[in-house]
Amino acid sequence: MTVYLAEFVGTAILILLGGGVVAGVSLARSKALDGGWIVVTLGWGMAVAVAVYVVGAVSGAHINPAVTLGLASIGEFDWALVPGYMAAQVLGAFTGAVLVYLAYLAHWEETEDPGAKLGVFSTSPAVRSPAANFTTEAVGTAMLVLGVLGIGANSEHVSQGGVDLAGLFSSGISPLLVGLLVLAIGLSLGGPTGYAINPARDLGPRIAHTLLPIPGKGSSDWGYAWIPVVAPLTGGVIGAWIWNLTGFGG
Repeated sequence: MTVYLAEFVGTAILILLGGGVVAGVSLARSKALDGGWIVVTLGWGMAVAVAVYVVGAVSGAHINPAVTLGLASIGEFDWALVPGYMAAQVLGAFTGAVLVYLAYLAHWEETEDPGAKLGVFSTSPAVRSPAANFTTEAVGTAMLVLGVLGIGANSEHVSQGGVDLAGLFSSGISPLLVGLLVLAIGLSLGGPTGYAINPARDLGPRIAHTLLPIPGKGSSDWGYAWIPVVAPLTGGVIGAWIWNLTGFGG
């Protein structure tokens, strides 16, 4: 149960800080209002890094069902743990979204745009095209999983002057590099869909948006919701298999 609790806490941290930065730049009368895309992508990148620092040593800090599925598909993770990890991640994301709602409690009624409110919780496409949106999310998630595997592999082969630095790299530097990877994906590939690249990140908060008493919240856009769930799962497996088939992992 400890690993499931870690995934729950890690994903909650991810959404608290990631959804929180979106709320900050989107909701009326926030001091961070109109902070822009750089602020959003940097906030999400740091959210990932902090979450990995907190729970990485306990559960590996997947904090993303696409990472869990991708690793399991190439034999790098126990299939028996997959359902529990995914459930914990979705529940953690839901909880993180509720915390964002509470942190910005005074700003929901002040904000008129229902789209801005939904954007705090879940993603939506800039141009609604299911095939294109699916492709964007799959490509972004494949890059995420490929990058995570690369960072992990490099952490095992770091030494200087005959001193093994793998432990320092994996626990001290790798979480920050994963955060920078997410920042890069957001900057480069986030424009078309808002880069969910994580089914839990979108599904848990979208459920929260549906259930919470947010004034004037409008639709939760469930018609789009399957894309940021199915596409990242697909992309996660693709990214993992690219890594596996190239033999980069040794």
